[in-house]
Amino acid sequence: MEKKVILLADDDRDDTEMFCEALEDVNENVICHCAFNGSETLKILGELDKNPELIFLDVNMPVMNGWDCLKMLKSDERYREIPVIMISTSSYKNDMEIASNLGSICYFVKPNDFNDLKYILRYITSNLGSNLKDALVQLQIDRSGIIFTCNT
Repeated sequence: MEKKVILLADDDRDDTEMFCEALEDVNENVICHCAFNGSETLKILGELDKNPELIFLDVNMPVMNGWDCLKMLKSDERYREIPVIMISTSSYKNDMEIASNLGSICYFVKPNDFNDLKYILRYITSNLGSNLKDALVQLQIDRSGIIFTCNT
């Protein structure tokens, strides 16, 4: 089975480490590339043989933040169709609306609980591809304790 590729952009090394560890626990068929800002995200995308199945993009990063990176991704025909999930520690409703308006398929607040993160990543990685949007909507319903907003 060919491994699926996702890209995580997050400047918080602890969050990145927790994300990668959770991902390893739930799906060994997914390779995760990590960037620490939006500029590095674009550089990694240019170096990959094929586009990732999904990009997780932190809102607040140095050099190039998640909003600017998302704008660049959605304005570039090479990357426009890659689904992007915005992640943040902020549950500010305005951020959720901005994410949607800029073309993100989902926004969620980073869970503090490792098991919640594993649950989310298991659900998402097992639904990569055409079922992803529907799966995110279902995940939003199933895990009401986690702050999500997904575009339908």
